[in-house]
Amino acid sequence: MSCGMRPVVAPGRASRAAIWMIPGVAILLALALPLEAAARGTPDGFADLAERASPAVVNISTTQVVRREESTGPERPQFPPGSPFEEFFREFFDRQGRSNNNAPRRIQSLGSGFVVDPAGYIVTNNHVIKDADEIVVRFADETQLDAKIVGRDEKTDLAVLKVEPKKPLISLRFGDSDATRVGDWVIAIGNPFGLGGTVTAGIISARGRDINAGPYDDFLQTDASINRGNSGGPMLNLNGDVIGINTAIFSPSGGSVGIGFAVPAALAKSVVEQLKTSGKVRRGWLGVRIQSVNDEIAESLGLKDGGRGALVASVTGGGPAEKAGIEAGDVVLSFDGKSIGKMQRLPRVVGDTAVGAKVPVEVWRKGQSKKITVTVGELPEDEKLAAAPARGGDRRDQGTSSEIADLGLSLANLSAELRTRFELAANAKGVVVTDVKAGGPAAEKGLRVGDLVVEVNQEEVKNAADVMARVKAARDGGRKTVLLLVDRKGDLSFLAVGILRG
Repeated sequence: MSCGMRPVVAPGRASRAAIWMIPGVAILLALALPLEAAARGTPDGFADLAERASPAVVNISTTQVVRREESTGPERPQFPPGSPFEEFFREFFDRQGRSNNNAPRRIQSLGSGFVVDPAGYIVTNNHVIKDADEIVVRFADETQLDAKIVGRDEKTDLAVLKVEPKKPLISLRFGDSDATRVGDWVIAIGNPFGLGGTVTAGIISARGRDINAGPYDDFLQTDASINRGNSGGPMLNLNGDVIGINTAIFSPSGGSVGIGFAVPAALAKSVVEQLKTSGKVRRGWLGVRIQSVNDEIAESLGLKDGGRGALVASVTGGGPAEKAGIEAGDVVLSFDGKSIGKMQRLPRVVGDTAVGAKVPVEVWRKGQSKKITVTVGELPEDEKLAAAPARGGDRRDQGTSSEIADLGLSLANLSAELRTRFELAANAKGVVVTDVKAGGPAAEKGLRVGDLVVEVNQEEVKNAADVMARVKAARDGGRKTVLLLVDRKGDLSFLAVGILRG
């Protein structure tokens, strides 16, 4: 259970700055009836909207019972029976034990939420209610109701609660977050720092933000003041529609600096509906591991549109992608008619697709576009839909090898001795990297001693001579880079390595 904001590493800011998840209460969101906005320019005020929305927004108070660990103080000394010290130390340690309060303690935290169904369904963030033993919902009229968890989804940090009201509740509706533009007015209501219902206003300052919080990052960014205690509260447009659920802030201090993030309604709506009906989320599954396409990789693949799409680093055996004929090295350009501009968009698009649906996929393969039809599978609980391959540590070793000066590395053909030395799998294929020149092109791209080069420019290589021939052909053809498929302990990824010129 979250007792405050929980930090998430902020991209590019490894020093003090952090993304803070904000457990809080919210009071914002429109009624089930549409709240029409009279003005499209600068509004005269938000009082009417806030007043009409507040009955549907709730404060969420959670309690977790934590048992203290037994005291780990010094052990009682052992004395001979009848010793005068025996009774003295027995009384001392008994008093010490009584002074250590080992009774369970109760931890409380506050969060926000809003009603999405008059029957008593409430939406909030998962981190607001995680590990809670008791959940109490407080409405704007001070009514309090106990709530139970209907379902929660860690991947999107969303949860649905249920209360049993005596009469139908005023509920809010989701709006079209995809139609929201940068610069549009929004308001947010929550319970910052436990102060109670607070309304703030601002604009959408960015869309599609990836803050490394999860595989489905696609946050709306706002400069409306969002602080600790606002988590789970709604973000409203001027029509009174919920276009986002306030979830995180970027802050070096824990307070608002004008950069807050909300889960977009386009993503939240389907998740909430599934949690309401079944208590869990079924997501589409493609069965691939992907990575970004930068300009160098795009050049090596002959992609004229620059770095766009999602590069397939590996394909899960027996998964939907493999069955459909998608291969490692393909670049997914569109999925079900939706353009994949950035790698991060593919997991969300696939996840939102109905399990069992047959969808068209456009891939870029060896210099040309190709259409493939995929039957979408269901994402297993322990499976990642799409993730950037992790890279391992560094080891240096020397051995008999062929130097490829153009790339700044040395390679050796696989042998039993090298398999043992670098702890390579028995079925591993490729050519072993035995040395990486400091400051060279290979080192700049993160190649390590012990890595396996499996492909060069999407052509399989079986020995060092194959690699040398592919690199020479690329250089003679005027290419600035070669695309290497690298296997590091079973983790495949593509690296576009520059070719040194004489």
